[in-house]
Amino acid sequence: MRPLSFAVAAFSVLAFVIWSVTGQSPALLLGIFAAICAIATFLSQPISRFLKILVAIFATEVIIFGGVHLLSASPWWPEALGAYKVPDSLGMTVAFFAILVFAVSHIPVVRTVARIADRYFEAEGTTTARIWPFASFQVAERNLALWMLVFLIVLNQAQVGINVRLSFFGRDWFNAIQEKDQAAFWSLLYTVFLFWAAIYIASAIVEIVVQAMLTIRWRRYLTNHYVSNWLDGATHYRMSLKGGNTDNPDQRIAEDVNRFIDGGQVGQGVYSYSIILISTLSNLVSFAIILWTLSAGFTIPGTEIAIPGFLFWVALVYSLIGTVITHFIGRALTRLSFERQRYEADFRFSLARLREYSEQVALLKGETTERQNSMGRFARIYDNFVQLMRVRKKLTAFTAFYGQISPFIPYIVAAPFYFGGKITLGVMTQTASAFGRVEAALNFFVTYYTSLAEFKAVIDRLSGFDKSIAEARSLERGKPLVEPAKDHGALAMTDLSLALPDGRAIVTDVNLTFAPHEAVLVNGPSGSGKSTLFRAISGIWPFGKGHINVPAGASVMLLPQKPYIPIGKLRDAVTYPSAAADFDDAHIVAALEAARLGDFAALLDEDDNWQQRMSGGEQQRLAIARALLAKPNWLFLDEATASLDEVSEAAIYKALAEQLPSSTVVSIGHRSTLVAFHKRRVELQAGEDGKFRLKDITARATAG
Repeated sequence: MRPLSFAVAAFSVLAFVIWSVTGQSPALLLGIFAAICAIATFLSQPISRFLKILVAIFATEVIIFGGVHLLSASPWWPEALGAYKVPDSLGMTVAFFAILVFAVSHIPVVRTVARIADRYFEAEGTTTARIWPFASFQVAERNLALWMLVFLIVLNQAQVGINVRLSFFGRDWFNAIQEKDQAAFWSLLYTVFLFWAAIYIASAIVEIVVQAMLTIRWRRYLTNHYVSNWLDGATHYRMSLKGGNTDNPDQRIAEDVNRFIDGGQVGQGVYSYSIILISTLSNLVSFAIILWTLSAGFTIPGTEIAIPGFLFWVALVYSLIGTVITHFIGRALTRLSFERQRYEADFRFSLARLREYSEQVALLKGETTERQNSMGRFARIYDNFVQLMRVRKKLTAFTAFYGQISPFIPYIVAAPFYFGGKITLGVMTQTASAFGRVEAALNFFVTYYTSLAEFKAVIDRLSGFDKSIAEARSLERGKPLVEPAKDHGALAMTDLSLALPDGRAIVTDVNLTFAPHEAVLVNGPSGSGKSTLFRAISGIWPFGKGHINVPAGASVMLLPQKPYIPIGKLRDAVTYPSAAADFDDAHIVAALEAARLGDFAALLDEDDNWQQRMSGGEQQRLAIARALLAKPNWLFLDEATASLDEVSEAAIYKALAEQLPSSTVVSIGHRSTLVAFHKRRVELQAGEDGKFRLKDITARATAG
């Protein structure tokens, strides 16, 4: 950015020199704008990369457009191009854009948007791209994003230029109609309109293709970013422990990321708003100059008082009034949109959970209660919808009225001058067109108020998601409970105390060692912290203090009472979390047979929701098959056989002893039959202070 700022500064000096020699005031104004732009560019080094790209584009265009203008005003400009001189306002316009981008980069909401957008434009790694008709090539992802964005912005500016050119075509064409000049009518239609219209259509097609590739790549990167950060290091689990603004992370990843980028609709994402704002500002400046020039001699209707740029001021005042009224009517939309997204996600999640537990609901005959609960959640959606419609009804009533009368205002103001013969029909239509463009640009807030409110809700949800992830990760910043053991192969707990997320201590003063190959049974009443102890040993429970020394390099696997079984092929469910390709069919089938699931061996490639298809006992045996494949050094069973009958449970423990001779098995369970499968028993017992402590109890039986 700094080399570019020096280049812009050098150009401003050149403009000042030309002004001092020629006395041309446009060169002076261009030099002033370029100097301010150079300062803004120099100071843009620390701002968002996304916004920095915009500043760099506009700063470069200051040199290009400003330089071409200075050249076109010199004696060296070819006479053949005399009708194509670059207006002096163009260089100043892009300089103003650069300054404006730098200024808005300090607005908090813009900084939040840019921080999220920057993740893609700072992406690491390379990707494959192809520009038809050339061959594919490798390029850095962030560079590809950069060039696609630059191309789209420049293309959009070119489209604004085409619209300006067609504005002058419209003036000349209607003048030809008024003067009944048939030759000029057809000549303008074929040589001007069709030429520029064809270019505009081609540019629109190219824009759609490039925009689609940019937005889908952008979404893919941000989705990967949020999924990775959500899942990394059990953050998703810790977020559930912390609570707070973590509702429906699936919606934030699947829907809010898409809405943030483009929303699936033009005008509802950061890309669309960026391009629309640039287009809006370009239209505003370009057509404001035309409107100012055309209405330079206009007077206030019914008087002889002339006001320079009269119609521009009419458009400005008219738009300001509309903007203020629109905000007054619709200011509640941001809050209501945020709530709508949360209520919709809660409702969908509750229905998905009902589907998952449909058997349990049917057994309990809980359909009536579930229907009431579901409709109770939908009632929130309904009430929110009614509130939204009340606001939108008022907003639509105003904006519809506002939009209906807007097209007639320039004709009403220009009509006395047309009927008085002071302007032609072409000038009148061009005036109306320019007024419409300026008024539409100034009414950006009115036009996009509803979608802007929804976009603000999306930003709040994503930034809240980021905050929740950061809070969950902050739990890891303290001294970790689990550390590699240094001197022996045992698993040792020293001065270990565990607490609940709200800070209440549950297990305290644990000083215990589990020796390798020593089968241990952990007993204790419900709520005593048995599962919490296992979670701490697994490394996912952050609330506590003390030390858990796990043998260096040892693999630890915990099987909960209700295992997670992903939807998909059975082989993927059995080998989870490893890839199915890591095991051949013979090993998978052997594991299923050892876990007494031999009947499922023929269904390995069947795709189904196995969590619902299998009984509780079958699900637990599938988890045992996973352990047999994974062969962990330490295997913790958290009531992982509670759904099995005693005969099946005995068979499972026998299979573990035979097929995992190098694994140490530690179990949680309440059944007295479990004692026979463990060499040692420890028990969590409540003290007088209500906290639980581990007590070593000698087992009465040996493993069998």
